Amino acid sequence: MTDQPKIIALVDGSIYSASVCDHAAWIARRTGAPVELIHVLGRREASDMHDHSGAIALGARTALMQQLAELDAQRAKLISHRGRAILEDAQALLEKAGVTDVTTRLRHGDIVEAVADVEADARVILIGKRGEAADFAKGHLGSNLERIVRASHKPVFVASRAFRPISKVLVAYDGGASAMKAVDHIARSPLFRGLRVHVVTVGSATPQVMQGLADAQARLQAAGIAAETSVLPGQPETALARLVEEAQFDMLVMGAYGHSRIRSLIIGSTTTAMIRACKVPVVLIR
Repeated sequence: MTDQPKIIALVDGSIYSASVCDHAAWIARRTGAPVELIHVLGRREASDMHDHSGAIALGARTALMQQLAELDAQRAKLISHRGRAILEDAQALLEKAGVTDVTTRLRHGDIVEAVADVEADARVILIGKRGEAADFAKGHLGSNLERIVRASHKPVFVASRAFRPISKVLVAYDGGASAMKAVDHIARSPLFRGLRVHVVTVGSATPQVMQGLADAQARLQAAGIAAETSVLPGQPETALARLVEEAQFDMLVMGAYGHSRIRSLIIGSTTTAMIRACKVPVVLIR
């Protein structure tokens, strides 16, 4: 095992879990980083020891309570077994893809707390766009994703529904601190070596915007990354999603927040709209 930062991949058994594994394998192969697979049993899943008996005559109550306690124990055990099975399946997918440095961890409690406990050792947090209710929730993001993006200080890689080879990357650049940090991250990371990168600002081509794009391009080219720049008219969420689709970009990288005083409280509205609209993976940089 190695001491280098890990790819933390969150798997939940949803239809997105296979994609999370495929993307984790792709990142691992390009960076040489180890993968840690984590499955979190929520507090409600892990224990459900409520009094289900209601107002039952005292004689029947004791026996019923005992039966219910046994059922709860069986249920907790089954949920734990299911979690381990999900982790074993995910590990098998990664090993089949040629990634051998893989560890697994079954956690109890809150998923954001679980991520907070491990993110000091993380290179990136990898999560599916939606969770186990994915088929029923196409219109909105998984609540856990939004909470993790708000809380995490490491890049968050949001896997799309299915993996496809990644060669062409779009970077949404608004001149803000997190956008500049995103460009710097791309310049320093082996993940982006050999990929084609296009940096775009949505809005008007003011001298300040053009200077910002020139600075971003220079930073990437100094790192040996071929980068183009452009300015798009329109609203960020619609213009960027359209560009991703029409120009067939394979991945979108953006700062997790735009210019906003309350950016520490919520994900930027553009960020949320972009994750929802894009059918490609989205990497969010704080």
